Amino acid sequence: MAERGVFFAGGTVLTGDPRRPRVDAVAVAGGRVVALGAEARDRVGVGVEVVDLAGRSLVPGFRDGHLHPLWGGTALLDAPIVDAVDVADVLERVRGFAEAHPGLPWITGAGYPPEILPGGIGLASVLDSAVADRPVALWASDHHTMWVNSAALAAAGIDARTSDPPRGIIARAGDGTPVGTLLEDATALVERHLPVRSRAELGRGLTLALARMAAAGIVAGQEAALEPENLAVYLDLAVAGRLTADVSIALRVDPARWQAQRPEFLAVREAAERAAAELGDAPTGRVRVPNVKFFADGVIEMGTGALLEPYSDDPSSRGIPNWSSEELAEAAAAFDADGFSSHIHALGDAGVRMALDAVAHTRRRNGAADRRPVVAHTQLVHPDDLRRFAALGAVANFEPLWAQRNEIMTELTEPRLGPERSNRQYPIAEIVRSGALVSFGSDWPVSSMVPLEGIAVALTRQTPDGHPPAGWLPQQRVALDTALSAYTRGVATQLFDDDRGTITVGAPADLALLGADISRLPGAELAAVAVEGTWLGGTAVHRG
Repeated sequence: MAERGVFFAGGTVLTGDPRRPRVDAVAVAGGRVVALGAEARDRVGVGVEVVDLAGRSLVPGFRDGHLHPLWGGTALLDAPIVDAVDVADVLERVRGFAEAHPGLPWITGAGYPPEILPGGIGLASVLDSAVADRPVALWASDHHTMWVNSAALAAAGIDARTSDPPRGIIARAGDGTPVGTLLEDATALVERHLPVRSRAELGRGLTLALARMAAAGIVAGQEAALEPENLAVYLDLAVAGRLTADVSIALRVDPARWQAQRPEFLAVREAAERAAAELGDAPTGRVRVPNVKFFADGVIEMGTGALLEPYSDDPSSRGIPNWSSEELAEAAAAFDADGFSSHIHALGDAGVRMALDAVAHTRRRNGAADRRPVVAHTQLVHPDDLRRFAALGAVANFEPLWAQRNEIMTELTEPRLGPERSNRQYPIAEIVRSGALVSFGSDWPVSSMVPLEGIAVALTRQTPDGHPPAGWLPQQRVALDTALSAYTRGVATQLFDDDRGTITVGAPADLALLGADISRLPGAELAAVAVEGTWLGGTAVHRG
């Protein structure tokens, strides 16, 4: 009799292992892959669950190199504006939510597409037409922009006399009056007045997020910007056995007080390590705190990403860097000395260069080490910096779903960058060819967390309706094996999980069962393929 476990056969197994990329059977026991192919069949016996792949494909469980489960999950409790198609749709959804929740002191929501507004700027007077009796605060999908109504401006005390914060912008009319849109750190002027979510409410939101992750085939993720006090929400679910993914946490660094944060972050990491020791081998996702998160800049579509040359639509601006290059480098080196790896948000070419300079400074200051620093998003890279990722051992994290010429690109981003810079965006294939480690993520809730949707764009560089026919910047397309690796083994390597991200003997059985044999489908069709099963360490966390 074989050891109790799971046996998969009858389809295509894409292992992610270049030495043996495809097999037809997998045996799992004790939470790990124990055999492949013919050897796996020898382990089938009484007590072994048999999963018939039925011509479908089994792949390593997806791993998201940059997402925000807590933000995204709690946003599901608010006004449902994520897939709104235009301003009227946003207003109707906000109005309906407010009517259904008359006792809420604030109406909040996240995820409206900024391209539905002229220049991405929303007016308070327009939101007033939906809800005027209490404050409304809505985050754009980029989470760097907030649209508020007049009551929210009043509650936050924002008027023509209010100065822009050092790293933020209050959008104004010609006479200086705030119009109702706040950019970057100006959003904090309102955020500090929002009701504080309870620990229980945060737990409900995280539970919703984890369910969506499991349904998308995601078994692990980089929580990309957590406040220290919210570690407890993750630990609560881990202790309860309800953490259905491994989570690697990056604590958010505040440019104004980063030196004071160093002892705080050490204490948070120690708390996570104590909890992990107490859980031992309990069948639940792991919680680790190996990273710190820096925001080098903002977002290009709203003119706040840091550029080396001025914006085409505003020659007076090069965006908003959140740090000086020197201070980012010093902070990165200091946290590195504390044992934290850097995870740096950088979209503009100046932001990317600043991030790479910080990695280089850390190496010079602290010596050689296995750091795996991450430059997240990597939207616009100057040609002189393309090969620096490999040379510095920096991980280039891309959100592949963004590498398409959609409405946000044509309406907001391209007019700000101009044609030459627009044609240098998301150089995925070029950085892969340079030998650098590439990982994929979603930045959910900024965009869909479904890996197959991102992989489809990585293969085609097309919008969902197939435009342009040859793909946008087609020289940056990648093959299926490359894209799948970036969403599995690439992220596992980023997260120091060197024994994960492939289906190989001895590896933890982190698996995703897909509804079709994706190796036989055109790239554009991958986005519609369902995930029909997800296993974390051999335990099913989702069944389609």
